[in-house]
Amino acid sequence: MIHLLLNTLLPIILLIGLGTFLRSRGFLAEAFWPGAERLSYYVLLPSLFVHGLATADLQGVPVLGMVGVLMLATLLGGGLLMLYQGIADHEGADFTSLFQGGVRFNNYIGATLAAGIYGSAGIALAAVANAAIVPLVNLLCVLVFARFSARHSSVAHVLRAIFANPLIIGCVIGLLLRLTGTGLGEGLEPTIKALGQAALPLGLLCVGAALGGARLSQHLRPLAAASAFKFLAMPLITWGLCRLFGLSGPAAVVAVLFQALPTASSSYVMARQMGGNAPLMATIIALQTLLAGLTLPLVLMLTLN
Repeated sequence: MIHLLLNTLLPIILLIGLGTFLRSRGFLAEAFWPGAERLSYYVLLPSLFVHGLATADLQGVPVLGMVGVLMLATLLGGGLLMLYQGIADHEGADFTSLFQGGVRFNNYIGATLAAGIYGSAGIALAAVANAAIVPLVNLLCVLVFARFSARHSSVAHVLRAIFANPLIIGCVIGLLLRLTGTGLGEGLEPTIKALGQAALPLGLLCVGAALGGARLSQHLRPLAAASAFKFLAMPLITWGLCRLFGLSGPAAVVAVLFQALPTASSSYVMARQMGGNAPLMATIIALQTLLAGLTLPLVLMLTLN
């Protein structure tokens, strides 16, 4: 189990480090990074969500139970973060990064671990987890940006941010293709899959390139809060809901696992595109990815027993 976890986390850490190295050495022109972030946000990440949701094999999976637990846990976690913000009163841009760090998750790590533990059944369970919380998390994050980022404030801006958000659009298209049984078609499916596979390496390189802009000592509070919510509050809430609603076995393990994952690299791209604190977001991603090497084994040992 530890071997699987390290093999999953190490490529992510190395890609972040490579991005930091490439930018510090000036290997690529500065104009490359904004274009790469835009490409990832508007094309690659939506393709990843469309393909993952449209092609999921959900046969034999307790879909309704998992969806209910994961969505309720996400809503409760988001509500707790809003209550925390009312007390802590972080800067608006800082809180958008803190919020993403608290509720978003790296579905690549989740799917890899689920498949390593349960095989093809784990892939199906990971697909349900993605279908349940990817659209909801993106919607909540857009609303938080609308509330706390100066770039999005009016009702019109909020609605535009929701309905024009490429990540939400990608989730909706993928779910519609799945629910209607339409699928992607033999010619289109490999193209969408290839675009989606490019999202992770490019996004992580961009995260690494942005790390030099954050000062750890200036952001200890949001860093600590985001990691506490991600690695403590979210898995505990999910575990409690599994017990409350009788969700058990592999479905419960994967549900708790997905809520204990480090935040996604797409969080950084969203922060850049929607006016959040992108350097802080990059630091949260890097820190949580490293911390996951310690926290995920504990979560898995507790839930697998």
